[in-house]
Amino acid sequence: MSAVRDAQRAKLATRLGLAALVAVIAAGLAQLGPEAPQENHARLGKPVLPGFETLRDTAREIRITVADESYTLERLDSGWTMKGMDGYRIRETALADLANGLQGLVWGAARTRDPEKFNRIGLGDPREGGTGALIELINAEGKVETALITGRRNDFLYGRLPDDSQAFRVEGDLPPLFTQNTWLDLDILDIHEDAISAVRLYDARGASLYLQRSVGSSERAFRPAPPYQDYKLVSRIAVSGPAMALTRFAPIGVKPAAQLKTKPVARHITETHDGLEVDLSAYREADGYFVTLRAIEAGQGANRGAAINERAQGWAFELTEIDWQDYTPRITDIVQPPE
Repeated sequence: MSAVRDAQRAKLATRLGLAALVAVIAAGLAQLGPEAPQENHARLGKPVLPGFETLRDTAREIRITVADESYTLERLDSGWTMKGMDGYRIRETALADLANGLQGLVWGAARTRDPEKFNRIGLGDPREGGTGALIELINAEGKVETALITGRRNDFLYGRLPDDSQAFRVEGDLPPLFTQNTWLDLDILDIHEDAISAVRLYDARGASLYLQRSVGSSERAFRPAPPYQDYKLVSRIAVSGPAMALTRFAPIGVKPAAQLKTKPVARHITETHDGLEVDLSAYREADGYFVTLRAIEAGQGANRGAAINERAQGWAFELTEIDWQDYTPRITDIVQPPE
């Protein structure tokens, strides 16, 4: 009898062991994502947006909607611009990355059909506060020709059609879509540190200063120039920030200059060794820190100056507060007048 009981106990232990193993495997599968991939389906390997080659040529607008923002790229006779910003240009490379990315997308493994799980893989409808990005191509008549909701989770890209309850992993790549500022062509200046010869400053209190250095000297070599030659530097470090500010010009946004509500609080004029001057005015607005630019053409710098004016005229560029402060220092923080 004891042998029979021992055999029964062994069978029971085996069953319990198998049950535990099954539970472990199930728990592991649950960690793989909303649902395990389905590798075989009718769309597998096919284009996500069939006929996109034609659509990209006829589209007049590309509308991108995310949970907290919606913006539209608009095709004008002069090229693609950001709609609602008086025709401010967008980066052609970013547009090419989007168009080529959309054209190259193909369906991968099928994922969840449960709408409650869409947000987990970045496919929640952004019009309802979801985590996805909705891309819509619109024709000249204002009709949406094709649309796609896309999102990322970890290293994978996912997609679904807006009215489709089936989510998929998609193969390919798309540029970041979550802010319109990433599309704006804000790279309008290219001035090397060695090129700057002088800077003229006017602060909010009405004080002014002219700093100058010789060719080939360091960024800390700027010294007060006539009629300020007898002024004493408070700190050499305090000089280099304002003097070299334009070489680090990095706007984070832009708006029409006509929308500025305040008067300039400072003026900053950069001069280069080859005769180019860039005259900058700084504004402290309720919605941020802005500057306007005007290039003064002289000598061999004329072509470059004209190119800057073409890009900058009529626009106010938003800077971070830290960058903006390099254009608006108090003169007394840089030099002290002679006693």
